[in-house]
Amino acid sequence: MHEGCSGSFESGKQVVDKLRMMGFSEGMMPLPLQITCDNCGKEFEMTTFEAKCECGMVYGVTPCHAFSAEHVQAAGVEY
Repeated sequence: MHEGCSGSFESGKQVVDKLRMMGFSEGMMPLPLQITCDNCGKEFEMTTFEAKCECGMVYGVTPCHAFSAEHVQAAGVEY
């Protein structure tokens, strides 16, 4: 699925699953990112590696890629 920082994920669910498995979900981002929700279109601040928009869409980003919003992936509503 993923090997260190050089690996890639096929879906946001894989990113979130990896974060949860490694215990990084609640880890603080180096710098918060402004994310526009794919589901409701609202902007929110992502402060942890796994975050949820107010509409319930779950997002994840690995610590290796937490420097840019382009690497944040949606996993699904209430995933």
